[in-house]
Amino acid sequence: MPPTLSVLTRNKDFRNLFTADLIGLGADWFVLIPLISLLPHLTGSGLWGGLVLAADTGVIALLLPYTGTVADRIDRRKIMLAADLAMAVCTLALLLVRSADTAWIALLAVSVIAVAKAFFVPAAAAGLPNVVDEADLAAANALSGSAWGTMLVVGASLGGIASSLVGPYPCFLIASALLLLATVQTWRIRRPLQAVTPAVRTHPFAAVGEALRYIRHHPRVASLVTVKCAVGLGNGVLTAFPLLAAGLGAGPLGTGLLFAARGLGALIGPLILRRVLTHRSWLLPGLAVSMAIYGVSYIGVSLLTWFPLVLLGVVVAHLAAGGNWMMSNYVLQAEVPDALRGRIFATDVMLATLSVSVSQLAVGAFVDRVDPRPLIAACGAVTLLYAVGWALVTRRGTAGTPELS
Repeated sequence: MPPTLSVLTRNKDFRNLFTADLIGLGADWFVLIPLISLLPHLTGSGLWGGLVLAADTGVIALLLPYTGTVADRIDRRKIMLAADLAMAVCTLALLLVRSADTAWIALLAVSVIAVAKAFFVPAAAAGLPNVVDEADLAAANALSGSAWGTMLVVGASLGGIASSLVGPYPCFLIASALLLLATVQTWRIRRPLQAVTPAVRTHPFAAVGEALRYIRHHPRVASLVTVKCAVGLGNGVLTAFPLLAAGLGAGPLGTGLLFAARGLGALIGPLILRRVLTHRSWLLPGLAVSMAIYGVSYIGVSLLTWFPLVLLGVVVAHLAAGGNWMMSNYVLQAEVPDALRGRIFATDVMLATLSVSVSQLAVGAFVDRVDPRPLIAACGAVTLLYAVGWALVTRRGTAGTPELS
């Protein structure tokens, strides 16, 4: 068995954490894909689907500074259990969305689900180093980094197929059942997810300030919590996917294949680039190179006219993006003390999420008036320029700081 996969068989607690995350990500697609198809049918407008997607990402970004603090001050396992249960219950509320007059229930339910996800994400990321031995941390990060890509390929496909075969409401029931199963997997984790027993009482705003001061005084950490913004600022390409597919004669199937190619790249990137984690001196240069590959790949995609090559370009771009996410998570876990890790990861994901929103809003403002190819090229160029600037600033800002121990 490959060393990366062997940690799953040897470490029951990591296996339970990994499967809880994987199942939860799959449930997400059994909610979002059927819902954004149902709402336009009920309301006659695409606005509600857009509001749901905005709520799903925006609420998480706004709450992460607070939820990261909570992940450092309250038992992370309890946070994850409560989040899974809340998502399972709120998913059932979607069964009440039956007409245009009840569309608001969907927005409310998805917003509450996003609140729960905002608590779950930093707790799980910060707790991962505590359920594996140090020697297994690289392999565990490679697997965790591939989870999102796995469920984008598998979960999104199954969610779309199930929605077309049985309709949205059975999909909501399936999603709720999956979230209950994820709760069981989280409950089965026995290793503590904190290095020390956390304090029960929290002072979130003071704690957030403490985390920001830590970032300001540690240049390497400051560089790491901004690295995911590069790919985030290039993620506006997703808004142009449907028009790109149509322009190449691939239609809706082509749009699905583009998203599947994105997921495939995100799945295999962490596994292929795992070797970088064993060479500490490669990590910061590897982050810059992975950002640059993403940018160059999408500039190439904007020039291609043969659809299979376009798909290959998307796979390569998101292979680099998935590796970038995995590498930055690994270095943060090694650099940041456990007592601060939840807040630092929350800041990291918040900045990445906000950059995605900015990019998609920017592309969305032009996508109906500008050919998708220049927009895709612009997104790639933004990421490439960010990579160059980040590498220069990081080299200057971290000069003289000690390497990872």
